[in-house]
Amino acid sequence: MIDLKDVSKTFTLHNQGSAVIEVLRDASLSVAPGECVALTGSSGAGKSTLMRMIYGNYLTQSGSIKIGDVDLVKAKPRDVIQLRREGLGYVSQFLRVVPRVATLDVVAEPLRAVGVPVAQAQDRARALLAQLNIPERLWALSPTTFSGGEQQRVNIARGFAHSYPAMLLDEPTASLDPANREVVLTLIEDAKARGAAIIGIFHDEAARNRVCDREIDVSRFTPGRAA
Repeated sequence: MIDLKDVSKTFTLHNQGSAVIEVLRDASLSVAPGECVALTGSSGAGKSTLMRMIYGNYLTQSGSIKIGDVDLVKAKPRDVIQLRREGLGYVSQFLRVVPRVATLDVVAEPLRAVGVPVAQAQDRARALLAQLNIPERLWALSPTTFSGGEQQRVNIARGFAHSYPAMLLDEPTASLDPANREVVLTLIEDAKARGAAIIGIFHDEAARNRVCDREIDVSRFTPGRAA
């Protein structure tokens, strides 16, 4: 479902004499449906960079990144947008939403984007918000007014609203209390059970050991930092 072959990435530092920094070289990995793979490696190894490349936020210098039949390296912008809408979910560490939009609508939006009726989408959003212990009195408010932990849980609810065939998870259990951490791990296990292919960054070792089938040390793709 997710397949990377010989992916490389450089950054050009225009404010430092256009110096070119090679971040990743010849990165290859694959993730099957129903499998969760953890990206590991020390800080600066390129885990987040690789995640952003898989989502299409960063361009690559070489190689291919396929999600199903779509190669993000060659895909047109409209194809990337369609893939993100239907096939590739991304739970980042930070919630980015339009201000003044109600939390219920924020969580329901991924379902509305694929044509799910309003009532059905909101029912799913209510169930997830309740499961993640967001008080009902907050559902009509914008999540931009919430605490950091509440925003994180809204972000998770939004990311799991639609049944994406492939998912990217960037520290989904970070800073969560034990009860909500358990909810998130259960959501991941449920996604795997329905056949989602998942790539995640998990600094929580116990969470990683529970939901991940294997680990890939990104350091082996980092020039000068091979494990």
